[in-house]
Amino acid sequence: MRSEYDFSKAKRGAVIASPNKTRITIMLDDDVLDAFRTRAEKEGRGYQTAINEALRAAINADAAPVTLATLRRELKRALKAMAA
Repeated sequence: MRSEYDFSKAKRGAVIASPNKTRITIMLDDDVLDAFRTRAEKEGRGYQTAINEALRAAINADAAPVTLATLRRELKRALKAMAA
C-alpha cells in the first residue's frame, strides 16, 4: 500500500439509480426532521423511509381531514357521553 495517493485526476463515479425513486431537494423544518431522525433511529431504520411512509399514509388516508367543526362536534359528543 502506498503512503500517498494522487487523486488530482480522479472523477466521481456514477450514482446508481434506485428503481421507482426520484431524487429531489425539499426544505423541512428542523424540528420535523429531528423527530423523524429520532424515531427512525429508535426503530432501527432510515429517516427517509419514515418520511416516505408518513407521506404515503397521508395520501392513502380514508378519513377526511379533521376540521375545527368536526373536532368541536366530537368533543361535545364525548363530554355528553361522559356526563351520562
